[in-house]
Amino acid sequence: MLAVTVLSDLGSHAPSPALIAGVAAYELAAGAAIGLVAGLLGAFALRRVALPASGLYPIAVLALIVASYGAASLAHASGFLAVYLSALVLGNVRLPHGPATRGFAEGIAWLAQIGLFVMLGLLASPARLPAQILPALVAGSALVLLARPAAVIVSTLPLRVPWRHQAFLSWAGLRGAVPIVLATIPLGARVPGATRLFDLVFIVVGVNVLLQGPTLPWAARRLRVITPAEPLEIDVEAAPLEALHADLLQAQIPPGSRLHGVEIFELRLPAQANVALIVRAGRGFVPVPTTTLQTGDRLLIVAAAGTREQAERRLRAVSRAGKLAGWLGERGL
Repeated sequence: MLAVTVLSDLGSHAPSPALIAGVAAYELAAGAAIGLVAGLLGAFALRRVALPASGLYPIAVLALIVASYGAASLAHASGFLAVYLSALVLGNVRLPHGPATRGFAEGIAWLAQIGLFVMLGLLASPARLPAQILPALVAGSALVLLARPAAVIVSTLPLRVPWRHQAFLSWAGLRGAVPIVLATIPLGARVPGATRLFDLVFIVVGVNVLLQGPTLPWAARRLRVITPAEPLEIDVEAAPLEALHADLLQAQIPPGSRLHGVEIFELRLPAQANVALIVRAGRGFVPVPTTTLQTGDRLLIVAAAGTREQAERRLRAVSRAGKLAGWLGERGL
């Protein structure tokens, strides 16, 4: 990405290798620094600032990511590296409403992919592609049989990767929308010959996906790089209450409420409602039936959708008249 961007910006000029190396080093270093600073400052702020709505936290994370890219662009640094590192930092720290933020990020990623392929489809012209089929096949063959194996060997030489893994990496390679996106950068910079380059890359990627991609399982078996299947870990996920047809109720016992001194079992909530957590003096714990409620306690109650109103009425009734509210005629209406 960086090499394509730098060469596209330089256009038809003939810069020295030292200049290209210096520009690349600066863009990588500055982009990494901006991304790390944006991620660390964003994590520090989001863990200490109380936003007025939970839905604002995913938007705040997205705004931080966009801000890191904008700051890197203003500094003529690598915006992609800044986005990657800031997202890496924010994705590995504990943030408020983390599951909601991850779900929002997944939705944005899918939307971006859809928009990406729509854009690529608009840029590709079926009338131009037939003239580039033969050159694309020659370039693709050289890439698969010569350039990619050489790059894999050089990259994995210090790691002492077995030859079977090197062969599989050489055959798999990088395919999909990323090379086509890289080919759009010269188009945006109006580099001479960029349209023909885009068509060549489009055909090479299409052929790799359609012909080479389906052979990957066969190649993995022949090269014996498949590891035995391991037992699956238990899948723990925060399920939305809407999917369970339930509501999460929150109630705080005010001063003077007759809920003070009442034990959990004396609430006599509906069968499909349960006090899941009590927060007392800033610390949460799971109550037992004999737990005694106190003034200032915050109750988190999970109630099935059909019993929510009944549970609310019972809480109001006990708060007004105590544990004998039913006998005293108090219904919490």
